[in-house]
Amino acid sequence: MKVLQSLGTTTGSKILVALTGLAMVGFLVGHLAGNLLALFGPEAFNEYSHALISNPLLIPVEIGLLAILVMHILSAVSVFVRGQRARPERYAVKKWAGGPSRKTLSSTTMIGTGILILVFLVTHLNTFKYGPYYEHPEGYRDLYRLLVEVFKEPGYVIFYVVCMVLVGMHLRHGISSAFQSLGLMAGSWTGRILRLGAALALVVGIGFALIPVVIYFFL
Repeated sequence: MKVLQSLGTTTGSKILVALTGLAMVGFLVGHLAGNLLALFGPEAFNEYSHALISNPLLIPVEIGLLAILVMHILSAVSVFVRGQRARPERYAVKKWAGGPSRKTLSSTTMIGTGILILVFLVTHLNTFKYGPYYEHPEGYRDLYRLLVEVFKEPGYVIFYVVCMVLVGMHLRHGISSAFQSLGLMAGSWTGRILRLGAALALVVGIGFALIPVVIYFFL
């Protein structure tokens, strides 16, 4: 009961945002590793996707990911709303208060990029998970064919790349913020964690964006 009460506080909500956010970062890294197989040809990608789709744990994992996403969104909105209510306008002019600010475009647009990423997620699932079913001669779904078909559309390639820029921005601040919320941002480690967050955000953003660009221009 005390745990549930603590999660209802601002601090508890920040911890929940951090834990669910880091869980989704882990998912993104794994998802990127699988998706990059598309650059090695249809056989490698279709073998991976078929193994994933036919795994009996897929549905439980998807339900778990959905639960994590919902908790992340609700907790983030809660933290944002409470922060707005607790920030009197008269204090906004005191930009010097509390020492030098580490505000960046990424940190000040977290809610905005989060909303746009959610729109992308819905579009992405509708395009690929629930998109056209092409059957491979061996009897399983030919997701590679769908991937190439979609990424031969310049409009979708631009949309996808722009969304990956937003994902990178969201991760750049989100990763370091998660460590800070969990009390893991020790003074001597602050710079390293900030660089780690920026590097990982860059790898994930560029990694995902690379797939449609390579397919569009070279396949």
